[in-house]
Amino acid sequence: MSDTSKPADQQKPQQAPKGGKKPESKYPVNMTDTPFPMRGDMAKREPGWVKQWQDKKVYERIRKAAKGRPMFVLHDGPPYANGDIHLGHAVNKILKDMVVKARTIAGFDAPYVPGWDCHGMPIEIQIEKQYGKNLPTAEVLTKARAYAHEQVERQKKDFIRLGVLGEWDNPYLTMAYRNEADELRSLGKMLDKGYVYRGLKPVNWCFDCGSALAEAEVEYQDKRDPAIDVGFPFAEPEKLAAAFGLPALPAGDGFIVIWTTTPWTIPSNQALNVNPEITYALVETSRDGKPLLLILAADLVEACLQRYKLEGKVVATTTGEKLGGIDFKHPLHAKDAFFDRRSPLYLADYVTTESGTGVVHSAPAYGQDDFISCKAHGMKDDEILTPVMGDGRFASTLPLFGGMTIWEASKPICTALTEAGALFELKMFDHSYMHCWRHKTPIVYRATSQWFAGMDITPKGGGATLRESALKGISETRFFPDWGQARLHGMIANRPDWTLSRQRQWGVPMAFFIHKETGELHPNTPELLEKVAQLIEKEGIDAWLKVEPADFLGDDAAMYIKNKDTLDVWFDSGTTHQTVLRGSHAGQSQFPADLYLEGSDQHRGWFHSSLLTSSMLNGQPPYKALLTHGFTVDAEGKKMSKSLGNTLAPQKISDTLGADILRLWVASTDYTGELSISDEILKRVTESYRRIRNTLRFLLANTSDFDHAKNAVAVSDLLEIDRYALASMAALQADIGRHYESFEFHPVVSRLQNYCSEDLGGFYLDILKDRLYTTAIDSHARRSAQTALWHITQSLLRLMAPMLSFTAEEAWAVFAGEQAYQDSDETIFTQTYWALPEVADAATLMAKYATLREVRAEVTKQLEEVRGSGAIGSSLQAELAIKASGDKYKALASLDDELKFVFITSSASTEEVASEAEEAVAVTASAAPKCERCWHYRLDVGTHAEHAGLCGRCYSNLFGSGEKRAFA
Repeated sequence: MSDTSKPADQQKPQQAPKGGKKPESKYPVNMTDTPFPMRGDMAKREPGWVKQWQDKKVYERIRKAAKGRPMFVLHDGPPYANGDIHLGHAVNKILKDMVVKARTIAGFDAPYVPGWDCHGMPIEIQIEKQYGKNLPTAEVLTKARAYAHEQVERQKKDFIRLGVLGEWDNPYLTMAYRNEADELRSLGKMLDKGYVYRGLKPVNWCFDCGSALAEAEVEYQDKRDPAIDVGFPFAEPEKLAAAFGLPALPAGDGFIVIWTTTPWTIPSNQALNVNPEITYALVETSRDGKPLLLILAADLVEACLQRYKLEGKVVATTTGEKLGGIDFKHPLHAKDAFFDRRSPLYLADYVTTESGTGVVHSAPAYGQDDFISCKAHGMKDDEILTPVMGDGRFASTLPLFGGMTIWEASKPICTALTEAGALFELKMFDHSYMHCWRHKTPIVYRATSQWFAGMDITPKGGGATLRESALKGISETRFFPDWGQARLHGMIANRPDWTLSRQRQWGVPMAFFIHKETGELHPNTPELLEKVAQLIEKEGIDAWLKVEPADFLGDDAAMYIKNKDTLDVWFDSGTTHQTVLRGSHAGQSQFPADLYLEGSDQHRGWFHSSLLTSSMLNGQPPYKALLTHGFTVDAEGKKMSKSLGNTLAPQKISDTLGADILRLWVASTDYTGELSISDEILKRVTESYRRIRNTLRFLLANTSDFDHAKNAVAVSDLLEIDRYALASMAALQADIGRHYESFEFHPVVSRLQNYCSEDLGGFYLDILKDRLYTTAIDSHARRSAQTALWHITQSLLRLMAPMLSFTAEEAWAVFAGEQAYQDSDETIFTQTYWALPEVADAATLMAKYATLREVRAEVTKQLEEVRGSGAIGSSLQAELAIKASGDKYKALASLDDELKFVFITSSASTEEVASEAEEAVAVTASAAPKCERCWHYRLDVGTHAEHAGLCGRCYSNLFGSGEKRAFA
């Protein structure tokens, strides 16, 4: 606060000397106190509030108070039940809690059901680590379930400590029996609608996981690979001659050359691809003195010859179109009968001349484009070569390379190609390559028989495809920030079919019966799925293990086997709109949810899988709006990581500074980008917390002897500046309400901080201190000030509560008063925005006081200069003479003799001048004596002999009828 507040600050109750009695002032001022302490000591005191909230069942009290209000449902994206929570978890849960509390205070019934994602590989891996591999499946499931429960309890305790209120006694778990059963039912509905099919397709495959991966489980890291140029020998020279418009090919061995960074795919080659519109050249050159013919893209001839250290000339050109359908030999055709096969040349638009040779080789089992191209040209599933096993080794039956891992085989493959005269260049190449997000190891495309949700399948009965339906849903969803829309749209527009199946144990089974010979599903699959779902609802997914085909299929049993695949874990969380919002917690929810809120990586994760499942089941998204936040980084913008040693644990911050400091940091940071945190940043947040707390303490202390029922002053009778303060608070409340509605928290913090330090501390409260402390306790002037402060505090506590939850709750217990505290069910979180009294002339007052504050800023500057020169001590020693024009003069003159209180000087006069150019402020030191009680310099000090140290107004306030105030 500015120096102008110093006199009031110094009038604190005197400390009692040790062993003595507290000295009493002869002329006391109204220094009321409050049990709300200056030092928050939140780290020590917050656990007490946490316990109290649990003991009192505060969350249930909020639900009771909110019953019947319009609903607002934020559906919790489930964190994974593995490991202690980190700062990213804390940011996520605090943001959700602030949204829920802000909506509650805005008058909604906003329940919060926390959830956990419980199935999946990371937990299975933990069980393998603890108990070894190859446990019986039943044991894996029992141990995984117990492990997940233990993790949920650990994380729950830490989330509760952050001040997050919710249905912690009844969260949703994807492993709850009913949820597992409803998930299987959801799969059944999608199957019934025609979206789900089984097929051979290259999927993202991790050798360490031994399973297919979802798109969201793939990340890109740099990898070094051998990039090789490989020649496929000519098999049909006459056709080639005709394509190039030649009567015959020149003499020499001929090769069409491909470039690849995956040498391990060469044994599985089944075709070649050229672009129909690219020009290709027939190049005549020689190697080791023998004539040689090469086919390369015309634009790349020079670069390729240079790379191969050869010289040559183009003898003919043609377009890719004319090369279509011509066969070539496999480069290793002479090495083993297995490789003695033809590679037909297919036309494909995806081939470019950006790098390589302009020719691409196709191993349909190990590449998306390769697979699509070969299938489009009539290749059947059972014709596709799949020599790579699930563990990354070539099948033992593969000639030359059987039993090797694909990475080990690169060298022997290159050696075999060199011996065959087919390797033209080998160079190590650094490129961005797919890796498993769990194991950080390279993954591959691998064709396996999997279950898919088809993005472009027209469902039974017609209508939009899954892709069309999802894209339409995106266009109807609100995004915070709005760039999320284009991001999610791009991902859905371009994504391949969704691989639903996984080859794991700890997951919801795709409980199908499959015909041993045809691979078809049993004709009664819908009814069978419902039977299995009923079993799972009673016993969990373990029930499927015990099921035998004979139990369900009668005479058909001999011809059917159980499907062993489990559902992708993203399907678990992606169907919670069905299993939770419309299932286990339907009573606390509604569909679609108002908001899903997660980190920005969830555009390809939970937002994505939820959109696809809901589009299949409901033809619409499961949410009306999506909010994304960034990730936590250190002060230098580096990602938090244990190896860098720059992590900060939320538990430690709560234990040292308090969770409210962590909450204030989250609220004050623009979450749409990266969230920077460091000890230094937290120090600044703590400072800003202190300012807010000090303001609260002042408000609580100065309303502690105020009973609104008995002491309140009618709005029309309030002093002018008090009416202005209420109008100013109403504007702030409306502004903050708008920010809360758009889920913008950092502007709320900045407005609140500014309000506490500038509007209140630097202006209104500064001016008010004299009136609060020196007028008679029950005077109209003091009660008017307290009426305004009481309303301001009511509003301020509610506006703070979503962010500074512990502090607001603590202050509410002190401020509310016995009856209001009982009526609130002993918590601020049952309250809605305070209905501030209407101030009839609010707009006029706001404009007038904006002018007065401008003048005050100018005057304060001049007072500081005079004080700096030593001519005055405090601002109260000064006398002001202000020359002003126009509206400025009118505003100043309207305050009459009370103008001095606005500037905290002992006197202030104003004189009208014709123009702004003539305006001036004159500061002189007062020659009058100083009142020992109010510290004003006044000529009437000592006019009452029996109270020689008092000025006339203090005498009147203490012993007479009291001074009259109208403005300040």
